[in-house]
Amino acid sequence: MNLIPSTMSSFPIRNPQKDILLTPQNAVLIIIDYQPTQVNSISSMNRQQLIDNIVVTVMAAKTYNLPVILSTVNVKTGANKDTIPQIKEILGNISSYDRTSINAWEDKEFNEAVKATGRKKLLMAALWTEACLTFPTLDALNEGYEVYPIVDAIGGTSLIAHEAALRRVEQAGAKLTTNAQLVCELQRDWNRKETAGGMVNIFQHSGVFLKLE
Repeated sequence: MNLIPSTMSSFPIRNPQKDILLTPQNAVLIIIDYQPTQVNSISSMNRQQLIDNIVVTVMAAKTYNLPVILSTVNVKTGANKDTIPQIKEILGNISSYDRTSINAWEDKEFNEAVKATGRKKLLMAALWTEACLTFPTLDALNEGYEVYPIVDAIGGTSLIAHEAALRRVEQAGAKLTTNAQLVCELQRDWNRKETAGGMVNIFQHSGVFLKLE
């Protein structure tokens, strides 16, 4: 008896708007406060690794054509500098929502921009974990959104602050994810050739494939 299948057949693509998993059609990436002062205050992980990881996150958003909501705090007041260039070089000239509020969800323009996407799965990357990630996550969950903090692309002022914040949002219903999981979830099938090459590029950039060799 021949038990080896003669063909490899994937099921048809599920409804991408209603899929329980993340898809390029049901998710939006939110990037909050990746500015020099915030990056330089991170102590929960190596700062260069943090920058490298958020770059991978942004590369994924570009590869899978996700809407991106970019926000900063206190740039217009002159108290802070803009988003770090490593992110802006990839995103190009997208709108950035500058705030005075620590909680981005309490900024009118930011809040309206998120809701205008019509997407309920929010991929969240923010500095710091204990404030600018936690507060909008809790508010969004309360309003019926699904929130996915990308844990290897965020950081806190200490490891304990970072981990305590992740526990708090997870207990409230947030769904923790990582860059590698995110990219695999958006790709889902190697037969989706229009983005398969981009997936390989992302993993090569992050060093994942080099580590597997």
